[in-house]
Amino acid sequence: MSLDKLLDGRFKIRHLVLITTIAEEGSLVAAARALHVTQPVVTRSLREVEDVLGVALFTRGPRGVRTTQFGDMVLEHARAVLANLRRVSENIEHLRRGGGRPVHVGTNLAGSSGLLPRALAEFKRARPQTLVTVVEGTADDLIKALRRNEADFVVGRLTEDLSAAADLRQLPLYDEPVRLAVRRGHPAARSPEPAMEALVNYPWILPGPGTQLRLALDTEFSSRDLPLPADLIECSTFLTIREILLATDAIAPLPLLIAKRDDQLAVLSAPLAAVAAPIGLASLADAAASENARELLNQVQRTARDITVELGLES
Repeated sequence: MSLDKLLDGRFKIRHLVLITTIAEEGSLVAAARALHVTQPVVTRSLREVEDVLGVALFTRGPRGVRTTQFGDMVLEHARAVLANLRRVSENIEHLRRGGGRPVHVGTNLAGSSGLLPRALAEFKRARPQTLVTVVEGTADDLIKALRRNEADFVVGRLTEDLSAAADLRQLPLYDEPVRLAVRRGHPAARSPEPAMEALVNYPWILPGPGTQLRLALDTEFSSRDLPLPADLIECSTFLTIREILLATDAIAPLPLLIAKRDDQLAVLSAPLAAVAAPIGLASLADAAASENARELLNQVQRTARDITVELGLES
């Protein structure tokens, strides 16, 4: 397919909206409902875009539609283009108001435990009219947000996978220790150095399988020849974890900064030799950051230096 066919006026923004809506809704009927048009209009518009591209984007089945390999690729770019257009509209509106370009930051539990909130507080004191949007998610979700231009950068736990991605760059800030947290008054907190062999008999809250922290924790249990706790909840949402900790005898591995600053939680002295959270920044390698985004990045780095001193992590 030649570039001329994409730029001769037949391929339109509404086609991008159509493609993403069909993929999200899972059927032409549901897409028509979401777009407030009839199904024949959706069918005709999809045929138009597939004729322009020269490939089928969806396969039809009895339970709806699924993207083809061409559809997956086009969908990825369609979402990125629409995200860019939304950012243009948003930037124009906020420039009119005098607040400068908005900043979108992605984060996870490790980044939101203290680093990003403290950096944001300092940033907003200096630039109160700048809109900052915080997007929370898993590492995979946040990288997708970066690639779709839905986030200027990500603050949180770094992953080894990113080092092999040519379109991404990482900036390590510090390694935050992970410690076992319990409620104040927990039976295990009475021991000066509780053994993991005893702790495994309590209820536990662990992050879901496949996450970097879970892999490290699985290694920790395996290195001690211990099974995973039989009474187990898998959760990565801090507010949920905290409420369960306060209401039960559960144990949860948390970044040290979270556990240390919460006066209703206690930190057990049981060591986790293999577990730490490498905290840092991730961004697109070739993206030009706005002035506001650069200043927030700088503030995150300044706050990270303060945290390394607070936690005694400076070398």
